[in-house]
Amino acid sequence: MRIVTVGSRVFVTSFQLAGVQGTIVESSEKALAEITKLMNDTSVGLILVSDDISKNIANKLTELRAKKSTPLVFELPASGSQKGEVDYRLLLKQILGV
Repeated sequence: MRIVTVGSRVFVTSFQLAGVQGTIVESSEKALAEITKLMNDTSVGLILVSDDISKNIANKLTELRAKKSTPLVFELPASGSQKGEVDYRLLLKQILGV
């Protein structure tokens, strides 16, 4: 199963440095379209979405999660988030239970 990121250039690039594929999107609508497409890809097990992109589509993401249990969709803090410095490797390890 693959892990895929969807979000801003900095968010996606940060994960690409760790070997995780991703799609850079400029708007919430484009993110939703990409996530919907990825939900139908059986090779994808986890979709990581930056919270700056996902905040406007949170309700629609909840609907997608309710319809299908895999892939899992996690929203993570974007770089520069008010939640402070983000260590994406640590977050990924926590999500995967490594």
